[in-house]
This record gives sequence, structure tokens and C-alpha cells, in this order.
Amino acid sequence: MSFDSSAPLVQISDLNFAYDSRPILTGINLEIPRGKLVAIMGTSGCGKTTLLRLIGGQLRPSQGQVVVAGQNVGSLSSSELFTLRRRMGMLFQFGALFTDLSVYDNVAFPLRENTNLPEALIHDLVLMKLHAVGLRGAHRLMPNELSGGMARRVALARAIALDPMLMMYDEPFAGLDPISLSITGELIRKLNDALGASSIMVTHDVPESLKIVDYIYFMAGGKIVAQGTPDDIRNSTDPFVHQFIWGESDGPVPFHYPAPTYAAELIERGDRHV
Repeated sequence: MSFDSSAPLVQISDLNFAYDSRPILTGINLEIPRGKLVAIMGTSGCGKTTLLRLIGGQLRPSQGQVVVAGQNVGSLSSSELFTLRRRMGMLFQFGALFTDLSVYDNVAFPLRENTNLPEALIHDLVLMKLHAVGLRGAHRLMPNELSGGMARRVALARAIALDPMLMMYDEPFAGLDPISLSITGELIRKLNDALGASSIMVTHDVPESLKIVDYIYFMAGGKIVAQGTPDDIRNSTDPFVHQFIWGESDGPVPFHYPAPTYAAELIERGDRHV
């Protein structure tokens, strides 16, 4: 299928999504330009991972469109969707390696499942991908022999095995020590540029993200409430962005769950016991 190569790789327009009658996403509009690394940030439960699932076609929009490489994901047949997904890579939170397969076989899995390449060529490609993440020497190890940071890098090598045009990362820094976190961040940036891919990264890690991404969307309550470049975000006076960036306990996202005033509740309790 032909499409405008100058258009953003991902275009989301007026997107709404709900589970039954419970709204999750409302009026989402965003673009992921070709070759860029874009972060989606926001509070827990605001719909970030749901957005990734809509882009990957695991979920269908209640309203609006998700267009990837010129194709409306929500209207694709199963076979068309599987073809599109072969051009996507996904790094799941905590890696999600196959525990009964070696490092080598984990990375070889998408190549064996989606291509007819001879095993000799798969061997060379697997070692190439592992070398890119610094773990060629670990190809014989099993997942239970890896540290958390190593497992995340193996999962990244598996995600790029088919040289995807779109990479999606769901909390790639979760649970990593500072050294592993920095290594993972640098790899995400370098691999995005080397592949010429577009990347979407759902993350809570502000310092590392601001170092590597090109653009940031902030979500709250299922909506995009702010957006900008890293410099825009650092200098933002928007109350929500300021609270999120600096990790303040109170602000647009309140510390206290909605409740009557403390004094009123104490008086009411006292009146009940008179």
C-alpha cells in the first residue's frame, strides 16, 4: 500500500476509547514523526499503555482513528494487521523473555516465526542484534542467569530483530539500577537513529527521558494536557507539567482523595454521638 513518506508515521485523530461505559481516552490527537523518539508521560492509570495497544491493534477505537504508515489500524483485517505488526517492535515492561529459551533463541524467535531465512543467516543476524546491545557473549545463557538490566537488553535485541519501522516501549526503565537505566536509555536513542525508525516510549522516568527524546506528550485523566520539546518541558510554567517534572506531592494531581473537609467530618461524627 502506497502512502505519503513525508507524513508522520503515526497519526492519531480525535481518538476515544472506553471499556463498556467507562471512558479511558478522550479526544486524543498526536503525531509521531518519522525518525523521531517521542515520550508519552503521565500519572499511573491515565491511559498510556492503552494508547500503545490501540496503535498495535490489540484494541479498537470507540471513536476516531489510529493511522500507522498510512493504514487505519482499526479497520484492518486480521491478516492485514499481522502484516503491519511485523513492521513494529515492542519492548514490554520487564522484558517478557521466554523463560525456557536461551538468549540466542529468544532473539531468533521472531526471525524464525516471520521469515523463511536459513538458519545460518538467522545465526548471523542474532549475533548482530546481540552485539548491538553489548551481549553477544551472553547468547548461550538462560533468562534466569541474567541481571535485570541484561534481560532488558536481550528483550531490546529481540524487539529490533526484524528492523521495525516503529518501536514501542512500555516503561523501559522500570526496576533498573542507575547504570542499567543509563545504558538502556542510550541504546534506545542510538538504535532508533541507526534503524531510521520512529519510537514511542511510555515512561515515568523524567531525567532519562528528557536526555534522549525529541518530543513529549503529557496525559492526565485520559487526555493530553501538555506537550513540547525537552526544552519546552524544562521551562514550562504549566502547573501539571511542573508538578510532574519536579515530583511535587500536591498540585493539579492532589495529594488528598476528594472528601468533605476534615473539620466538617469530625463535627458530623461528634453530632452522631451526642
